[in-house]
Amino acid sequence: LQTLRALRLSCLLEILYATGLRVSELVALPLSAARRDARMIVVRGKGNKERMVPFGTPAAHAIDEWLARGRPALVTQASAKPESAGALLLGSKGGRLNQRMARSVVYHAAGQSGGPAMGPHGLRHSAATHLLEGGADLRIVQELLGHSQLATTQVYTHVSVARLKEIYAKAHPRA
Repeated sequence: LQTLRALRLSCLLEILYATGLRVSELVALPLSAARRDARMIVVRGKGNKERMVPFGTPAAHAIDEWLARGRPALVTQASAKPESAGALLLGSKGGRLNQRMARSVVYHAAGQSGGPAMGPHGLRHSAATHLLEGGADLRIVQELLGHSQLATTQVYTHVSVARLKEIYAKAHPRA
């Protein structure tokens, strides 16, 4: 059971950070959402709007491991729960992973790592900030996060501006 939890945790964390999904979107993902060949996840967000979100190699590996070694061990328990049979992420008893448990395992993993206390929304925030710091266009980040208003996404630019000022202060001779 410990190995299954570790595989699920890795998959959960990698998806959250790679895609910036909301925890509600993550736990609602069906198996068919992970288009592994295209490295895309099909997400139904707020307002039942569908969007495609790419993910990278670490998330692809974690998803593959979960689907090959973790999920199959739990899916037999889910046979009594037909509503969870098609879920990507399952709890330890074979049912669909719920938001409360997803938040709990993320907070626990953050505490174990020695880093700051962080939940799923912190990973969403980190994903958006790192995209912007890496040069992603604000409108692209808006689309990836599923924000209907650009102003919602602009919250993440403040962190990027602070980083820009920090780099400027260190690098510019007249700063």
